[in-house]
Amino acid sequence: MQMLYVMVGLLLGLIGGVLVQRAVGHRQQAEIDDRLQREAQAEAQQIRAEAQRQAREMHEAAEQDRQDATRKMQDAARQVHDAERRLQDAERRTQEAERRWQDAAERDAVAAAHEARLDEQREQVRALRAQLEAEREQAKADAAQQREALNADRQETRREREELGREIERLGRRAEQLDARSDKLDALEDRIGAGLRELQTQEQEVAERLRQADLRLYEVAQLSPEVAREQIMGQLDAELEEEKAIRVKAMTERASAEARRSARSIIAQAIQRSASETSAQLSVSVVPIPSDAMKGRLIGREGRNIRAFEALTGVDLIIDDTPEAVILSSFNPVRREVARHVLDALVADGRIHPTRIEEMVQKAQDDMKVFIHQQGEDAAIEAGVVGIKPGLIQLLGRMYFRTSYGQNVLKHSVQVAHLTGIMADELGLDADLARRAGLMHDVGKSIDREIEGTHVEIGINLAKRFGEPPEVIDGIAHHHDPENGETLYSVLVAAADAISAARPGARREELESYVRRLEQLEQIAVAFPGVQQAYAIQAGREVRVIVQPEKVSDAQATLLAREIAGRVEQDMEYPGQVQVTVVRESRAVEVAR
Repeated sequence: MQMLYVMVGLLLGLIGGVLVQRAVGHRQQAEIDDRLQREAQAEAQQIRAEAQRQAREMHEAAEQDRQDATRKMQDAARQVHDAERRLQDAERRTQEAERRWQDAAERDAVAAAHEARLDEQREQVRALRAQLEAEREQAKADAAQQREALNADRQETRREREELGREIERLGRRAEQLDARSDKLDALEDRIGAGLRELQTQEQEVAERLRQADLRLYEVAQLSPEVAREQIMGQLDAELEEEKAIRVKAMTERASAEARRSARSIIAQAIQRSASETSAQLSVSVVPIPSDAMKGRLIGREGRNIRAFEALTGVDLIIDDTPEAVILSSFNPVRREVARHVLDALVADGRIHPTRIEEMVQKAQDDMKVFIHQQGEDAAIEAGVVGIKPGLIQLLGRMYFRTSYGQNVLKHSVQVAHLTGIMADELGLDADLARRAGLMHDVGKSIDREIEGTHVEIGINLAKRFGEPPEVIDGIAHHHDPENGETLYSVLVAAADAISAARPGARREELESYVRRLEQLEQIAVAFPGVQQAYAIQAGREVRVIVQPEKVSDAQATLLAREIAGRVEQDMEYPGQVQVTVVRESRAVEVAR
């Protein structure tokens, strides 16, 4: 009986322990589980204490009263029944605790799912934070690039402002010189006006004296003024008409023959001694690269390399589908050549980034200055001209990158210098001075793209600034209009310039403009009255005009050639010169029967 009570107590203790262990697993049911555990433990302890007490009493009284044992056994049975009932209640409570534990487990699963979603959202937040950090770094890099480009633009603007300041100072000095010259011209006009008034007074006096002498002569001759004038003019015309025609024809033929013979000799010798290759520089340069993979490196991350290259060089870098080649585009040949050197160096080096590009551009610009100066010195040596100042040498070297109708201006200037020196030797002039004028005649083209004014005006200012002789300045000023020149050197420079430009193959032009020029030449000639046909020959350097002999006389043919030449000069643009030849033919036909 005592063992039964002990077993019941242990069972109740185990059940309470299980309840306690299950209740511990859920945080939200902690208070309920603790309360159930305390109640079960209290009941188990109470039952254990009661059973022990009854067992002791029954053991002590067993020998004294066995009858009471039966009653006590019955009481114990009732107590067992009560214990069983309590055990059932405990089991029911245990089931209820298990159900609550399952609910708590389900809530834990839901909480775990929420926790997993929270972990996933945390991962997304961390990825977004990493992306924002990368974008912030890229924004910093772009800002640095923009800052570098802005600094480069500021430096360029500062240089342009300094150049503009120097140009303003030069214009100011020029304005002062013009004001002084204007004052001198005003004083000279006043003196000329006074002289003209005095001359007019003297002319009036002479006219009055001549009128008095004529009246006296008419009185002595007993003739009217009209009759006397007609007789005198008729007699003079009759006497001088034939002699005038003979003299004019003879002088014209002799001068023409002598000029033609001398010109042919000079031109033949000049062409024989002069031979120079010409080069045509385009507005683009094609640069080969080792592979198409290099194009991506030239562009750089988000285009930062190509932007830095174009900003620093001032040249457009065109990267298209052309295999193993990129294109540099710029109207400034010096910048294009600098960009070509930079691109070759970057491709050979392999390190392509904005800082390296800036270093290469600075180095290429320094090398280009040395190269330009060397080209100017070589041209002066080849032309046989000495004593040129360094600044003018640098300007001559810049003409190496300038072309006119596809003809290299520096080589053209050297050629003109040779031709001018040859012709000056033939005419007995200073050949050294002539070569100097020929070499300098197009020096204004070295900077005519950078400042305002024609290359003639710019060349005159440069020659004066560097202290060139007056003959050289005259050759520069009038190498396109030698009839206004003050010395023979301008005529020689103009002739040599025309010869160098008109030499076959010296200059390049498109086929369409070439055909258009030939058609325009023929149309201008045919538009004149009396012209039957016109043919443009010798690549447009001569036009042959055939006239109708019954409508155009020999004298009119000469005037027609002059008029056609004037119209061509006025309406057309062409390299070199155009010769106009008018052909008048008279035919007498008779048939013998």
